[in-house]
Amino acid sequence: MSTTAPREERVTHALVRDVRLPGWLGTLALVTLDNGLDHTKPTTLGPRGVAELADVLRTQQARADRGEIAALAVTGKPCYLAAGADLTQVAGVTSRDDALALGRGGHAAYRLLGELGVPTFAFVNGAALGGGLEVALNCDYRTASADVRALALPETGLGLVPGWGGAYLVPRLVGIERAVDVVLTRPAANKPFTAQQAAEIGLVDVVLDPADFLEESVRWAARVLAGEVTVPRRPLDDAATWRTVVEGARRHLDAVVHGSRPAPYRALDLLEAARDADRDTAFAAEDEALADLIMSDEMRASVYAFGLVQGGRRPTGAPDRALARPVTRVGVVGAGLMAAQIALLLAQRLGVPVVMRDLDEERVAHGLATVRSTVERLVSSGRMTSDAGARITAQVTGSTDIAVFTDCDLVIEAVTEVLDLKKRVLAELEDVVAPDAVLGTNTSALSVTRMAADLRHPERVVGLHFFNPVAAMPLVEVVQAEHTSAEALATGFAVAAQLRKTAVLVRDRPGFVVNRLLVLLLGVIVDAVEHGTPVEVADRALDPLGLPMPPFELFDLVGPAVGLHVLTSLRDDLGDRFPRSPGLEKLVAEGTPVVRPAAARGLPKRVDPAVQSVFDAAREGAADATPLDEAGVLDAVLTALTVEIGHMLDEGVVATPQQIDLCMILGAGWGFHLGGITPYLDRRGYSERILGRRLLPDGVANVPHS
Repeated sequence: MSTTAPREERVTHALVRDVRLPGWLGTLALVTLDNGLDHTKPTTLGPRGVAELADVLRTQQARADRGEIAALAVTGKPCYLAAGADLTQVAGVTSRDDALALGRGGHAAYRLLGELGVPTFAFVNGAALGGGLEVALNCDYRTASADVRALALPETGLGLVPGWGGAYLVPRLVGIERAVDVVLTRPAANKPFTAQQAAEIGLVDVVLDPADFLEESVRWAARVLAGEVTVPRRPLDDAATWRTVVEGARRHLDAVVHGSRPAPYRALDLLEAARDADRDTAFAAEDEALADLIMSDEMRASVYAFGLVQGGRRPTGAPDRALARPVTRVGVVGAGLMAAQIALLLAQRLGVPVVMRDLDEERVAHGLATVRSTVERLVSSGRMTSDAGARITAQVTGSTDIAVFTDCDLVIEAVTEVLDLKKRVLAELEDVVAPDAVLGTNTSALSVTRMAADLRHPERVVGLHFFNPVAAMPLVEVVQAEHTSAEALATGFAVAAQLRKTAVLVRDRPGFVVNRLLVLLLGVIVDAVEHGTPVEVADRALDPLGLPMPPFELFDLVGPAVGLHVLTSLRDDLGDRFPRSPGLEKLVAEGTPVVRPAAARGLPKRVDPAVQSVFDAAREGAADATPLDEAGVLDAVLTALTVEIGHMLDEGVVATPQQIDLCMILGAGWGFHLGGITPYLDRRGYSERILGRRLLPDGVANVPHS
């Protein structure tokens, strides 16, 4: 077995102190969960910490039996109640028996909170995720600080289920429809609840001022104990409502997840059974589901992906940040949609003046209008204060005069993806900007080296490939061209960090990582259609991967013309692995719609059957029709991706397969259950069959084989 052992558990201790309640009410035992580290090291719960919590609670239960305490409350160190189970410990489990013991141990500790013999309270002072939120759910009552912004059960997004009571308790607290949202929908979208949102649906009972949260929580608990506050509980949903919601959720999973991962289905099974099960039966079912999932490849890949995303804050290969140029003013060449999005984010996160420049006043005005309308939406939705909105709107200006870039420390070109145009823009900039200014390019596939080749100082040029929509997509590919200096590269990384993006260092090769693989995937799909595969078969072929959207919806999002342009560009640079597509050329020329509207909100957009006739017409006279079934198309795609990843690693596009996975997770939205892409290719045997080797060591992102 080539996997490494999990790191030693960072034990979260359960520290107890007595708090005197007002008047005759007696003593409250206050348990604080604390791992002994500062707020930058989240409190997590591993086997030893959970066992300690159980011991502490049993001691308090004995005190309650003796009449020494009137209530018990659980809270956390600053910023955290608890951020959930220690995933490194979970992923280190090597047998189903040990996995089953992990679930049972959590239940044994947590259920004491509901069976202590005195009322129990959770004082949610900070993030409460997964097993952390389940601590609160197992208590009788819950307060939350108004500044808490992360309350969630994210387990189904990590290949698990809420296995320490959450699947049973949530639907009984908030109803089955909202429970589906808590357990399935929000984890898929990575949307935790704020304290106020949690209170609105009944996950917590009251939201209190953070300034004196602990004292206010104790006072509120005292009022509950004195009978001055009554906390209503909703009745259990009737059986018909429960069944209808579960059936609808199952149909939605089938339409979106396509059976690609087991965790959401197991969670839905638990929710379905929660109405009629008693606590013992429900908790035992959670234990069994948790044990099965802990021993699944999807869960191991999910934990691997989670670790990549967390570790992405420390970019591999980034130069010393001290080399970065100070950035006090930024220029953006272009005023189109991407340029406006980049300008807005720079003004918002860097807090510096940003100037957009385009060829005529109309384009400049349109770009500024895009910034203003986006800011207005953010302000009206409450996601930005009016003062911040006014500041950003004032900081983003526009001009048609290239001289506005004279005093910019960084200028990013975001013009049309045409090499000669970008070369001309950079040449014009070099005559205007200061000698130490850094020039960035937002190219998505073109050679940065060729772009900078004719400059007097090509070393100042760095690629900064943002993804659309800029504000939402967390990845920036930082492209090191042949002559990019350490200072320019460091500036790129520093700006990405200030923008709260994950930056991945990529070598200047066609398409970099994300577009090279995604455009190849789309190219193989359309090539299958070119050779006689029905478009609807090709569109369904990737469903078993559980990708964010089907291939033709992705084509529609990118824009068929853009997809064709990049496919052609990559074919010119990398050869016949990127197929030519007469059908796609005809599709773009005729402007044929690619997809139909989604059947319902949240469901995928499927290929428009009318696309078939376009491909058929383009293929007339071709004698090499070899239609594939869905499995054949999927095999062709995975084979092509494996070959290409082998080339990318040989070329040094990135240093490790892990960086490819990080790019696909953050830049293409590939699910944690896939681990990006390389763990899936390993476990399906493509890596060894095609490349002669695994891409990752056995056990890193899968259940070890030995």
